[in-house]
Amino acid sequence: MTVNEIRQKYIDFFKSRAHVILPSASLVPENDPTTLFTGSGMQPIVPFLLGEPHPNGSRLADSQKCFRSQDIEEVGDNRHTTFFEMLGNWSLGDYFKREQIEWMFEFLTRELGLDPARLYVTVFAGDPKIGIPRDEETAALWTAQFSRVGIDAKDRIFFYDERKNWWSRTGVPAAMPVGEPGGPDSEMFWDFGAHHGLHERSAFKDKPCHVNCDCGRFLEIGNNVFMQYKKTEQGFEPLPKATVDFGGGLERMAAALIDDPDVFRIDLFDRARLEIERASGKSYGASEPDGPDGPDAYAFRVMLDHLRAATFLIADGVLPSNKDQGYYVRRLIRRAIRFGHTLGVRGAFCASVASAYIETYLGAYPSLIERRDQIGNELSKEEARFKTTLEKGLKEFERMFAGTGSVSGLDAFNLYQSFGFPLELTQELAQEKGQQVERVVFEQEFRKHQELSRAGSAEKFAGGLADHSEKTVRLHTATHLLHQALRQVLGPHVAQKGSNITPERLRFDFSHPAKMTAEEIQKVADIVNERIQEDQPVHFEILDIDEAKRRGAIGLFEDKYAALGNKIKVYFIGDQPTEAYFSKEVCGGPHVTRTGEMGVFKIEKEEASSAGVRRIKATLG
Repeated sequence: MTVNEIRQKYIDFFKSRAHVILPSASLVPENDPTTLFTGSGMQPIVPFLLGEPHPNGSRLADSQKCFRSQDIEEVGDNRHTTFFEMLGNWSLGDYFKREQIEWMFEFLTRELGLDPARLYVTVFAGDPKIGIPRDEETAALWTAQFSRVGIDAKDRIFFYDERKNWWSRTGVPAAMPVGEPGGPDSEMFWDFGAHHGLHERSAFKDKPCHVNCDCGRFLEIGNNVFMQYKKTEQGFEPLPKATVDFGGGLERMAAALIDDPDVFRIDLFDRARLEIERASGKSYGASEPDGPDGPDAYAFRVMLDHLRAATFLIADGVLPSNKDQGYYVRRLIRRAIRFGHTLGVRGAFCASVASAYIETYLGAYPSLIERRDQIGNELSKEEARFKTTLEKGLKEFERMFAGTGSVSGLDAFNLYQSFGFPLELTQELAQEKGQQVERVVFEQEFRKHQELSRAGSAEKFAGGLADHSEKTVRLHTATHLLHQALRQVLGPHVAQKGSNITPERLRFDFSHPAKMTAEEIQKVADIVNERIQEDQPVHFEILDIDEAKRRGAIGLFEDKYAALGNKIKVYFIGDQPTEAYFSKEVCGGPHVTRTGEMGVFKIEKEEASSAGVRRIKATLG
């Protein structure tokens, strides 16, 4: 069974159980302050898990593409990837544990044909200190499913505390603020068995092996979150409407189905792997001289993962650059090129690997075909840029060596940071001259760099709304007035290119080729303040995409709000007939109910953001 068949089987399974199937949302989330990318299947659904009614009802399912930038350095083993697809299904106050557990057992064992004797599950052990009991209900439901196929469940079900089997947006129960929902979860694992020798080869070989350890023998293939509690001043109480949030790794299910712990052997990677084999003259597999976990296999995995992620990110409009999301696309491409060098690849190869992925995914993601040329062009341009950078780095290496007669670990790190030179390449240049590079020093500097990057990213990349406070909501509504005022003053070519909103100020990026004049800035501010003084009403409607376009709504229709399916939320500002509303814009919310709540609008600064994009910073007094 191919991965595309598994995905379709999952969609059909839940569609037959009255679920509305949602399209995958963009990898770039809108108005989410917690992350730069869509990093989980449930991320676009969060507002509805927290109580907002979904226009498509209470039963939903999808296959959501995801990207986790924090996993870049972990890629190279047999199971970590930065890009992946998460199969998801949700019950918003409809069915609960019994239906979900029965359906998941049926899907895994009957639909996919996985051997139930190789399945294990974990359940929440409870926490008597906070009044949340051991989840015996979930354990009993799993026991019944295993018993139905003649398996004694006492060796199949394991209880773990809140560090493993509890979900909330803020982590363990003690970290949850008052009013926050959360609940126990139940994870499902596939056992690859002792015959693969995964535990014995791992860093955990001297420790007991269990389903939740990290040796690689057991692979988590899905997690059922049962959100049923809300934190109060007095402790935890049941939610009025409990929800189900399931997320399952598509690629991991496929690996279980072929009973191979190496996720890079599933069919999704076949075409791309062949392209890399052609370019390098090497083969990927256990028959390689360096073994299944050696440097060649590591390089193959990095290249396969990074170029797949870059292909999908470019398709979602993220182009290589030195900042924001584009920084990660550039990093992915250049890291793939660097590891290609270790395999002996010298010519251009990124575009051909991307083309292989496009062919593989065209049935599920036809938009890749539409953007094939752009994807190939961007990858080729980045390869050419990086080649120039590497040539500069080589000259710098020679300068360093000529100056001191050696290249230190700190020198090697500076070459990596400034020119993208991998340590391995610096070591090869140094070894040719009879020198050794201090790897320990390089790794110390690299760890410092990672810590600084993580700290910087938390501040730099907090896009969208910082919170849902009254001040932030007022400024968010002001961006709609600002957007329309800019279109009136500068022209209909103006389109939003990004926003960042805190309780103190708004930052709004928009397309415009030239610096605004003082007169244009004042005119825009005057228009916004006029709408505020008129105390116009603000309301939203859930519309089909075609209807929203017909009524003149502006915004990003196809991807940003795909969590609503074929329907989108449009916010209207004004009290005139529909066609004459001042602002009609696609948005997820939240907003004030009347513009009079907002105060006095003031543009503090207008500046360049990037080529063809301007930025306004403004406040409300």
